[in-house]
Amino acid sequence: MTKKNQLKDQDRREFIKKSTLVGAGVAAASLASAEAVASVGGLPTEAPEQKGYQLTQHVLDYYKSADV
Repeated sequence: MTKKNQLKDQDRREFIKKSTLVGAGVAAASLASAEAVASVGGLPTEAPEQKGYQLTQHVLDYYKSADV
């Protein structure tokens, strides 16, 4: 190989290395921003007073209509 070809190959390799690093940086930045957006939600403002089965009016109406 001539000295000119070696320089071209070396330049090409450097370009590929730098492109890979830039691509990894872009991927990391996009993942970091996605995590930041996902963590903004926080806690709910109001907690439900009762959990589990609740006897509400529509449930009572169903029982009356089903004759249970």
